[in-house]
Amino acid sequence: MKSFEELNLTAELATALANGGFSVPTPIQAQAIPLALSGHDIMGLAQTGTGKTLAFGLPMLNAIMQSPSRPESKTTKALILAPTRELVNQIAQTFKTLTRQSKIRVTTVVGGASIGKQQQELAKGTDVLVATPGRLIDLLERGAIGLRKTQHLVLDEADQMLDIGFIHALRKIVSYLGDNRQTQLFSATMSKQMEQLSRTYLTDPQRVQVNPPNLAAEKIAQSVQFVEKPKKSMALRDTLAKHPNVATLVFARTKHGAEKLKNGLVADGYAATSVHGNKSQGQRDRAIKQFRSGDMQILVATDVAARGIDIPTVGLVVNYELPNVPENYVHRIGRTARAGRSGVAVSFCATDEGKLLRDVEKLIKSSIQVVGDVPEQLKVLGQDGPKAKRNKNRSHKPKAHSPGNASNSNKNRRHKPRSQKTAA
Repeated sequence: MKSFEELNLTAELATALANGGFSVPTPIQAQAIPLALSGHDIMGLAQTGTGKTLAFGLPMLNAIMQSPSRPESKTTKALILAPTRELVNQIAQTFKTLTRQSKIRVTTVVGGASIGKQQQELAKGTDVLVATPGRLIDLLERGAIGLRKTQHLVLDEADQMLDIGFIHALRKIVSYLGDNRQTQLFSATMSKQMEQLSRTYLTDPQRVQVNPPNLAAEKIAQSVQFVEKPKKSMALRDTLAKHPNVATLVFARTKHGAEKLKNGLVADGYAATSVHGNKSQGQRDRAIKQFRSGDMQILVATDVAARGIDIPTVGLVVNYELPNVPENYVHRIGRTARAGRSGVAVSFCATDEGKLLRDVEKLIKSSIQVVGDVPEQLKVLGQDGPKAKRNKNRSHKPKAHSPGNASNSNKNRRHKPRSQKTAA
């Protein structure tokens, strides 16, 4: 498939694509859409920023438009599950843009918003429901929505839903669904648990994959600087000075840390805002809107924003602290280099984060370029950690293989995904 015109979509969808400037499909769209239009279940593996929303959205909307009927009260024809409120809102906005010339109703339900108002909306019935698993279960248990007549199911960023503890919620949602449905599952990474999930939800799926799982986008210039915690604040300001007037995402590990970091930047005169789990939905929406519009140059966030923020202008991602879950590194830096653009990702690594860096490099199957000196504690030789290479010519940027463990106490520690509450 080389163009959307080959798909023979409904007139409304074809017009919406043309008006939106969509003409050439991305690789994941070119592979997945024809198969989904033929009725197959889809197991899609692709990095963030590769166009997955259209990949699952076009076949779903096309089917709904071909059999137009008013949705019954407390039902939905299609259900899309996503891990965060930000991603739910982003998906819904894309769908509303595509259905602007039609009567299709798109509804969102997320935590942090009035459940009473959501019940009122669902009482009317909807064509497409985009939801976070936790809030959807609340509504199912209240009898506000039924899923027996749902014909289309999508699990977007399914691996993150597993990471933040939604596995039991997903299993419970399955019990409310009927058997007569088409299911599409999209993920940036693949694991044994993801394979098990796909067997639970999918029937004889077609697997599509456009990039090797867990690899970061090629157009992202990645580097790491070894910086101890007290000096990270100055290192961040030095990095920002090297990239003036660039839309920048800064990732912190905790909610408190993200807010403290944002307040420090604001005090120094930077146009900065923040997104994390202690913010209300309204505050999070306003922060993202200000960042998207350019009113704020810097958005400080926890991993709640590692996926679900699709802002093409983001040119720089700073990992102020490395993530406890290595997969989140891929999703964090995937906020830049969107839609074919290039981007920069800079990570700060303190001595006690050496194990986290090694986990990231093991995941992406590559050593991240080192800028500056490598602490003696991280120059571990032998099987516990490769050598840290140093280039004698200072005019070139030195590279490093994966650093070893920062301490013996970390050797056998398994970094478990945080719960939904702490991760947000």
